[in-house]
Amino acid sequence: MKHFIPADSPMHAGTHSFAAHQAQHFSWQCDAKGVAVLTLNRPERKNPLTFESYAELRDLFAALRHANDVRVVLLQGAGGNFCSGGDVHDIIAPLTRMSMPELLAFTRMTGDLVKAMRLCPQPIIAAIDGVCAGAGAMLALASDMRLGTQQARVSYLFSRVGLAGADMGACTLLPRVIGQGRASELLFSGRAMTGSEGLAWGFFNTLCEPGDLPQAALQLAHSLAEGPTFAHGMTKTMLHQEWNMSLDQAIEAEAQAQAICMQTQDFHRAYQAFAAKQRPVFEGN
Repeated sequence: MKHFIPADSPMHAGTHSFAAHQAQHFSWQCDAKGVAVLTLNRPERKNPLTFESYAELRDLFAALRHANDVRVVLLQGAGGNFCSGGDVHDIIAPLTRMSMPELLAFTRMTGDLVKAMRLCPQPIIAAIDGVCAGAGAMLALASDMRLGTQQARVSYLFSRVGLAGADMGACTLLPRVIGQGRASELLFSGRAMTGSEGLAWGFFNTLCEPGDLPQAALQLAHSLAEGPTFAHGMTKTMLHQEWNMSLDQAIEAEAQAQAICMQTQDFHRAYQAFAAKQRPVFEGN
């Protein structure tokens, strides 16, 4: 099916440098410190997703598992909104004409995007202002940290278009972030979570003024990029994998993970800097 670009695209073919990557369906810029800013940039329609942008996002985040020059990803939207979800004209209308196998191929592709975001080692920071709905709300939820504004409106509005709230992992991810009862309310009702609710419920790490949001998110991204990149990737892996572990399994997994991190040069750099009463400069290895 032409809509669903295969995941074995050239982006996966051993590429390790992404600083100069040229995106087709969104903006991608990576600075010298390894902070990549991914901007959904269809502001005239509140940055909706299309079949092609879904597939490109999936492939990009999957390929980032092999990137050696991207330390942190900042995900944002252009024009005062984050993302309005699947484009009504470019996605919703075609879906009503598809067969069941075609529909399943599409829903699996959207889920693969979330899985790619969770499996890439780079911390993902979402900067959320204005509309953050449907699949856009799932992009925010799949990120590792979220900065928002009082004007942000996060809605899992699947029920309002006759669909289940179970979409792209929502029924697993959202209760873990804000709790079962609150997640149930949002997924059943489809109503928008306000910025204040999102902060109180733990969805947002902090709220900013709209004009301050881009710089605050970039500052957080740079602070993470200055840290031990390999160890940050291990932390993200453990946060993901330990959902399905017993306490005994988690403690053993963390023992192994920490022993691996103790073999890195960044661990030795940190000790040497401490002994010299200096600030460590981590290089990610």
